[in-house]
Amino acid sequence: MAWIWLALAIGLLVVEAMSVQLVCVWFSISALVTSLVTLAFENLGFGIPWQLILFAVLSVVLFVCTRKLVKRFLTRKSNAQKTNLELYIGKEGVVTEDIDNIKGQGAVKVGGLVWSAQSIDGNPIKKDEIVIFKEVNGNKAVVEPKKGE
Repeated sequence: MAWIWLALAIGLLVVEAMSVQLVCVWFSISALVTSLVTLAFENLGFGIPWQLILFAVLSVVLFVCTRKLVKRFLTRKSNAQKTNLELYIGKEGVVTEDIDNIKGQGAVKVGGLVWSAQSIDGNPIKKDEIVIFKEVNGNKAVVEPKKGE
């Protein structure tokens, strides 16, 4: 019977690998522990009812006690990465079309991408000027002219 629990543990790990919800891993660990306990105590009357009880109790305890902790740890790591938008803030770009906030026109190339643009202070910016990407307003890059060095 220990080999059946081991096969179940492996099967549940495969299912968990295809999922991102962190559900099957707890049952897989429980099946593995049940397999080891069954292997160790099978000759001492550790029959199927006790195996099922051990598996159920371990599954519930592991699921309830550790799921939130693990999800919080994994979520914290993924939130530490910048989004694509945040990677552009502070970067230099080149004005590819005169920027005029009143006319609602203008474009800037930053990081290889062309964005519709507006100036941060409302003043026009001429084509081919170097600008700094400051923020995004709707779908437009908000830029300011680069100060002379």
